[in-house]
Amino acid sequence: MYFDPLYFLFIIPPLLLSMWASWKTKSAFKKYSKVRAMTGVTGAEAAKVLLDRAGIQDVQIVRAQGFLSDHYNPASKKLALSQGVFDSPSLAAVGVACHEAGHAIQHATGYGPLWLRSFLVPTANIGSKLGYIIMMVGLMLVYGSGGESGSGVVLFGAVLFSAVLLFQFVTLPVEFDASARAKRLAVEYGIVTSQEQEGVARVLNAAALTYVAAAISTLMTLLYFLVRAGLLGGRRN
Repeated sequence: MYFDPLYFLFIIPPLLLSMWASWKTKSAFKKYSKVRAMTGVTGAEAAKVLLDRAGIQDVQIVRAQGFLSDHYNPASKKLALSQGVFDSPSLAAVGVACHEAGHAIQHATGYGPLWLRSFLVPTANIGSKLGYIIMMVGLMLVYGSGGESGSGVVLFGAVLFSAVLLFQFVTLPVEFDASARAKRLAVEYGIVTSQEQEGVARVLNAAALTYVAAAISTLMTLLYFLVRAGLLGGRRN
């Protein structure tokens, strides 16, 4: 299995896609972090505009440590912006901040997929920690003893690991919707011009690719274990 051609067929392409998506996101952010918005509005100010216009007064905008560590926490109602976003008046910062504000708006308006994603978090955490390990143990049993018990272990691990995949699939519409809100409202509220919207869109579209790549990578990993355990299409030797 250390030199399993099937492993490279299933795992390496998604891994390369994930690396490319990550590079594209960092590249787009770096490029447009050097382009100042004509209004001079910072990331934190842009997020505040979206929240105020939506009538949201109970969300706190705070600083976060780390590069592109921006996020919105529905539980604490805190919108955390990284250092490169909070004080920056760049198109990249405005785009990221408006995206996170979009999540806060989703929360305030009861956006269904966001609620479902939050509901799936505990299950996905269990699946990500145990699912892969259990599938690996099961596959070793399959090839070590050739018994059906190993396949059962793989199947159990696959069920747990599927929670991660479900979480990632639900995440896609949540992220796409937040980006769509950010691109539209940033122009509508005069934070950026219609010409500047292209820069904002490029940053957010690149970031969206990372979520797509993550979902594809998880799906291909799951399929690999199922195929190798003989649960899909028969076990290859």
